[in-house]
Order: sequence, then structure tokens, then C-alpha cells
Amino acid sequence: MPELFNQMPTAIELAGLIRSRQISPVEVLTYTAERIHALNPQVNAIVWSDDEEAKRRASAMTDVLVHTSDEELPPFFGVPLPIKDLTEVAGWPATYGSLAVSDEPKLESELVVRAFERAGFLLFGRTNAPEFGPIPVTENLRYGVTRNPWDLDRTPGGSSGGAAAAVAAGMFSIAHGNDGGGSIRIPASCCGLVGLKVARGRVPSRNFSWEGGSVEGVLGRDVADVATVLDQIAGPDPLQWYNAPAPEQPFANALAGEPARLRIGMVTTAPFGLPVDPACLGAVEATAQTLESLGHVIESFELPNIDDFLGPFLNIVNTGLAGYRDVDWTKTDLHIQRNREAALGVSSLDYVQSVADLQRWTRGFLSRWGSDFDILLSPTMAILPPRAGAVLEELHASGETSSSSLTVLQMAVFTSAFNMTGQPAISLPVHVTATGIPVGIQLVAGPWDEYTLLGLAAQLERAFGWRERRLPFPASQE
Repeated sequence: MPELFNQMPTAIELAGLIRSRQISPVEVLTYTAERIHALNPQVNAIVWSDDEEAKRRASAMTDVLVHTSDEELPPFFGVPLPIKDLTEVAGWPATYGSLAVSDEPKLESELVVRAFERAGFLLFGRTNAPEFGPIPVTENLRYGVTRNPWDLDRTPGGSSGGAAAAVAAGMFSIAHGNDGGGSIRIPASCCGLVGLKVARGRVPSRNFSWEGGSVEGVLGRDVADVATVLDQIAGPDPLQWYNAPAPEQPFANALAGEPARLRIGMVTTAPFGLPVDPACLGAVEATAQTLESLGHVIESFELPNIDDFLGPFLNIVNTGLAGYRDVDWTKTDLHIQRNREAALGVSSLDYVQSVADLQRWTRGFLSRWGSDFDILLSPTMAILPPRAGAVLEELHASGETSSSSLTVLQMAVFTSAFNMTGQPAISLPVHVTATGIPVGIQLVAGPWDEYTLLGLAAQLERAFGWRERRLPFPASQE
């Protein structure tokens, strides 16, 4: 199979090869397993897999191809997809990156997992994540540190860092992730990928984590994969408390043609007066120049003071630990124990007040979309990917009672607010530094407007050409 391509295709390309019978699901799975065997020891992206069960399912899929027409096949039939260790799959363990949780198989799959299966994906392997997911790097005591394929000394980000590293290394075409404060967008920026955080209520979930601010999605190499998968996993769901309005047409349709002229608010300064790395600023400025050349209007904008945001947000995040059951909290990492102690200090009145404060803050912030601008442009992160392992070291050395540290704040300062406002946002890999480090920019649309966001992202993809960028580990490295 490797002779068919010199690096892992996108998910749509791979599905097309399977649909045209040029390759079989068994061959694809074999190639994926070989890539994992060769490369995972370097990056530590995949922390669990059941190879024999995956082979059985791939073999069954290969048999289906013999007597099934193209029209009957789901869109991603036979494409391998790893699932993040924070999301449950029936029959698989889910340890949430923690030594404090049993590895007994789960009884029920999360709704997004069922949607992936309906779309035809071949579920294979678990990707690493930080313990319970509250920090923007992928480091834990159970599975260790995940490393960035572009620079093994650096982090791939988090909490979907295992997913990002698996795609950037060319083990998989696409990977599942979820985003509660930047956990898809930050790894996408660190690893040169496209990462979409959908609107609140867009993708159904059994767990209303972080007031619906934590959402499900994927990380991929191009906008088409991300948009097409969204069409397969989006709701609405009549059993869910909150639903985003159903789109008028498929999200993938947004990729055709050129978007209408848009007003872009450009952010180049970070809240709290944090410095922004010149490479991150340069990526934003290059994007603004490109957008202007494409006919869009660019105006400078400063994010509002988020001093009133951070405290309530941390209350929501820390008390989110209540969603986990059967945990021996004495075996959790020090920063998780501190988070839990902080959460135990939040009364029910404090929690309700935090939610109300965030809702009021959101109303004022959201009023800028459609009045002052249509899309917000900012860095995805204020810094380049930090050294792998550095954040856990900071947190262990800190005397603080939460998971906050300077590096955590620098990584998430541009992303976390939009999880609470519920807006769709996307990180795009517009730049690579002279030393080969990817740098992403973030676009944020108005409420529920993934369609405009994806259309603009596709226009930038055509302009910047990152689809042709080679991954750090070519297929020949096996």
C-alpha cells in the first residue's frame, strides 16, 4: 500500500481510495498499525489499542466492499480514527489519563463515537490526554509525555495533544478531539493542523461538560475533512438540553466558491498585558494582509478585559471534576488534587453566580459580532509550543491551588473565552517558523455560524497552500 502515496492522505482521499477499491480497509489498517509501531515510541500519541479486534472489523469491512455499491457506503467507510482517552467507547477502557481510574471496559459509547461509526470510520486506538483534561498540554503520570512530531523537544499542546501528534506524525489521516478551553485549537496550532471548535450544542453529547463549553470534534490536515466530518456528527438531538440551530445546507458546501466580503477584527495584543511571540504576531499580520488582498476589510480590535472572566471560568473548570465517577482522588496528580480542593471551596451559590457572571459577560462581548465586525482574527496562542514536560513541572513546583501557571495562561489566553461564549472558532496552520515550528491563527465567528467560518478558512487554505505541506515523518520512515 505505501507505494500508492508518499505520506498519509487526508480522510476524504483515503475514503475515496477505499471506495474505488484501490485499497482495502485491511490494507489501510495494516499500514496505520505499521506507522504506529514505527513512530509512536518517539511521540507517545497512542496509549492503547486492540489490534486484533480492529483487524476483525477491518476484515468485515473489506468483505462488505465486495457486495455493496458505492452509494450504500457511508462517507468515511474504512478510514481509521483514534478516540481521545477522555471519551468513552463501549468495550474500551477510558482512564482519562489517570492512575486513579480503573481500566475496565466501558459499557456505553459517547454520542459522538456512535456518530463516527455511522459515518463509517474504523475506530482504532486511544490517544493520550492530560489527566481529566484541564491543562493545554498532554502530560500525565499514567502514560507520560506526548511529544510534537515537528520538534520532539516540544509539546503538541493539549488536551487533544495525542490526537494532534498522531495526525501530524502521519499515523492517522484524522483524529477525534474535544475542546473545553482550546483543547482542539491549541494542539492544531502546535502541530500544523486544522482544528475546529464547534458552537455550543452543535454536536450532541451525553455529558454537558463545563456548561456546554466543552465540545466534540476532530483535528485534520485540511478544512474539507473537518467540514465533512462535522456534517456527519452534528445534531440537533431532541434529547439534549441545548441545541444549535440546524444548518440550512451541509457545512461542506461552504468550501465551494469565495465567501462574501467580510469585516475582520484583528487582535494583536493579549489580555493581562501578556507578551505575544513575534512569530504568532507575524502569522496574524500575514493572514490579515492575505484577507485584505482577497477583498475583506481589516480593522484592529482589542479583546475586552477578561479579569472578570477568569475566576468564574476556573470555577466552572474545577467543579467539572464532579462529572467523573469511581475515582480514587488520592492517586491523582498534584495539580488535579489542587483543582479538586479549589472546587470543594466553591459553594452552590458561588457556582450559580459564576454562571450568571459569564452569561452577562458573554452578552456584552457577543454584541460586537455583526455590529463592529463579522469575524475575529487572533493568534491561537501567545507563545510557540513550550518544552514537553515543562507545564507539569511548573504545576508541581507551584504553590497555587489551581492548575494555572504562566505557560498555561499564555497557551490558552486567546482560546478559552469562546468556549464560554459558545461561539465556533477554528485554528489554521498559516505559518511555519524558520526552525520548522508550526504557528496557527484563530478565526472566531458569530453564534452558530460555522458555515461562514469554514468558507473563510477554505479561502485561506487556497491562499496559503498548507495542504501541500509535507508532514515531518514521510511514509518512507518506517
